[in-house]
Amino acid sequence: MAENEFLIPPLRPGASIAVIAPAGPPKPGRLDPVEGWLRERGYEPHLLPSCFGPPPLDFLAAPDIVRLADVHMAFGDPQFDAVLALRGGSGCIRLMDGIDLGLLAHTRKLLIGYSDLTVLHALRTQAGIPSLHAPMPASDWGLPGAEADTGALFECLARGWRVGDVVGQAVPHALSHGGRARGQLIGGNLAMFCALLGTPYLPDVEGTLLFIEDISEEPYRVDRMLSQLRLAGVLDRIAGLLVGSFSGAESPDAVLADHLPQLRCPVLAGWPSGHGQPNRPLPLGVRAEMDVAAATLTLV
Repeated sequence: MAENEFLIPPLRPGASIAVIAPAGPPKPGRLDPVEGWLRERGYEPHLLPSCFGPPPLDFLAAPDIVRLADVHMAFGDPQFDAVLALRGGSGCIRLMDGIDLGLLAHTRKLLIGYSDLTVLHALRTQAGIPSLHAPMPASDWGLPGAEADTGALFECLARGWRVGDVVGQAVPHALSHGGRARGQLIGGNLAMFCALLGTPYLPDVEGTLLFIEDISEEPYRVDRMLSQLRLAGVLDRIAGLLVGSFSGAESPDAVLADHLPQLRCPVLAGWPSGHGQPNRPLPLGVRAEMDVAAATLTLV
């Protein structure tokens, strides 16, 4: 691949974006501004039916059949250039065995979102198609302190991602160790990634860079999930571990300090992505090089 070739092409002004709610419902007042926000950035928004309910359970945006139909419409209809998740929450994993994997594997439309969307990112990763772990409108946009994260997302969409681009830089962190590692960047929310263990939807972890983050998980639960990854052999097979933020609960730093030094692969902690702020866009499904000394991630 040439040095200047796009791994993720720019999303040009006028591009049509399908907004879907494959997981939880928006909180009151969080849906109304979405179309305006996208139009302000030069895009043409299309909010699909799942965004409007009705929620069959209080943690689902709409019935499974509606959310599944929207996933298929968003990726299958050629009028849409990208797919944006309204928010995370819970519910994506309920759709996994109903998703047309062939459809998702035959379109390179960019999927944008994080949190519960981790399981949908996994499907894209399995198909060798990049996706974007990034802020979502009903979760982040317009919130105090999130302006820089939202701005970074739209800058990245306008610019695209090329081989050789430096994705970002971690803050200095005591848990970082090792040298450099290369591999396909996979993962996302730790709880959702662990939920894929034992299913056909877990990406091949061999030689990958695994990114993890989470929210509202107490230290004992983080310990359980890292132990699960260890016992499943995942942590022995990855080439490197990229650690984002763990927010919304007691800090799991003591648990991380117990687990991470035992890893034989390099670890880069303090990465500015996750449920906290900052939450900078992070491309998944692409090959990258992690440089612990420089605290950087570069697309290769």
